[in-house]
Amino acid sequence: MGLAGLVACLCLPARAADQKPDATIKNASIEASVYLDDKIKADSALAADCLAEGKKWIDKNAAEAATDRKQEPDLFKERGGYSFERKYSVRSIVDGRYVSVLRDDYMNTLGAHPNSDVNTILWDTTEKKRISIRPFFTETADNGPTLTAMRKAVIAALNAEKKRRGAGESATAEWYKELKPTLLKIGAVTMAPSTEAGKSSGLTFHYPPYAVGPYAEGQYVIFVPWETLKPYLTPQGAKIFAGARPKGDADDQQ
Repeated sequence: MGLAGLVACLCLPARAADQKPDATIKNASIEASVYLDDKIKADSALAADCLAEGKKWIDKNAAEAATDRKQEPDLFKERGGYSFERKYSVRSIVDGRYVSVLRDDYMNTLGAHPNSDVNTILWDTTEKKRISIRPFFTETADNGPTLTAMRKAVIAALNAEKKRRGAGESATAEWYKELKPTLLKIGAVTMAPSTEAGKSSGLTFHYPPYAVGPYAEGQYVIFVPWETLKPYLTPQGAKIFAGARPKGDADDQQ
């Protein structure tokens, strides 16, 4: 996909208009909706968690939109209200227990162009709560061996993907300066599916526009195979990582 195509994709809402939202609000200031995919709805605890977060997100943006409309009534009268959509979708289910969820946001606040964001959730169906990838690695200290190796692998994969897209001019330390070897700064992470059932082939890192390159480059999904991280796995991690990334997954995500 060319850069123009990527930008065009960012301007589309996350869901088709004929699909019923799981939470929504519409008034003169804003139209905002949240959608849960069917796999999330199949887990009542996960669905309730995502929907509660999504409703808070709607309420926050509705309040801000109402304030902005009071300050700039002519803008809203001329161009309509803000538009927000959030979509929660399952990326993978590993070991029948660990669910990786993508949280994709679309935002139009009447600026130069709409924008998008992406974040992730790792859900433990046994504990019925959100967790991090910490249990799968022997240590995850800031600037420690695991996250240093992880960051190095992410940047190498980013450089390769930028070269493939013809965007090598932004493969620079300046664009990567916000990527830190810490759990909170390395990027939103999911467990990639695998050619081996119930396993994960590694980690995928999801970066929204502007995170690691200019807006026109769109989002990046960067894969780090489990073999790269094998020296740092706990027994629990060694149990769930195996196999290779399915080709279809790479085609869909990149």
